[in-house]
Amino acid sequence: MEQTTNNTNTISNTLSIQVSLNGLSFCTLDANQQITAIEQDNFGIQLTPEQVLDKIKYTFDHNPALKGNFDTIEVIHQNDLYTLVPKDLFDPNILKEYLKYNVQVLENDFVVYDDLDQHEIITVYIPYTNINNFFFETFGSFTYKHSSTILTSSLLSQEKNSDRATVFANMNEKSFDLIIINKGKLILANTFNHETKEDFLYYLMFTTEQLQLNPEDFVLVFLGDIQKDSEYSDMAHKYIRHVDYGNHSQKKLLAPTIDPIQPHQHFVLLSHF
Repeated sequence: MEQTTNNTNTISNTLSIQVSLNGLSFCTLDANQQITAIEQDNFGIQLTPEQVLDKIKYTFDHNPALKGNFDTIEVIHQNDLYTLVPKDLFDPNILKEYLKYNVQVLENDFVVYDDLDQHEIITVYIPYTNINNFFFETFGSFTYKHSSTILTSSLLSQEKNSDRATVFANMNEKSFDLIIINKGKLILANTFNHETKEDFLYYLMFTTEQLQLNPEDFVLVFLGDIQKDSEYSDMAHKYIRHVDYGNHSQKKLLAPTIDPIQPHQHFVLLSHF
């Protein structure tokens, strides 16, 4: 279920902001769906939700791109406090039960879910409640989702007619999302922390081995915060025969003042437009 809070304001333009404990990014669009700003702030260390909120408040106070009015606001929560559930097995009355096997769930945790309607999948997750409260108090009306909802839905749509196994690695500064789709079917969606390229390679190779995927056969597709000449991609090329970089399903129109971006970058932030 896409989460929305409502109030009444008549203003213009669109803001999408992605928040994690390691960084935040945002983009703004005008009425013609042209990207007028896109920025990213990697914190370098993992902060608390309270410290992240301070970063958000500072950004709104000091960044000219966020001084305008927005009629559409979407907050994307990026964390590892989630799981994906087949819709046939989903019961909205036992949300915490789905998380308790791989997430430490506290008694007062607020658990919600997103519905990937066309894929028959539910994302159950814990959002950053203090950040949601800030957006409600500041803007009144906004929508929020989990990053895995947007990522998984977009990739499943892209791969619906594929006849191969594809391993997607959506790279962030301190973590990466691993989405594995085989012949159009979701096989795995998980998030791993990494400090080094060796961490990344270990989780990648261990996971694909457990799923009996041959590195000579599957395609590894990088998304997100990675350069094509990075040490991560160099290492991947040594162990995996087919390595590529993803593309947004639709090309985004950039304002003349925006520097060009690679098609695989800001994948989650731009995939839902």
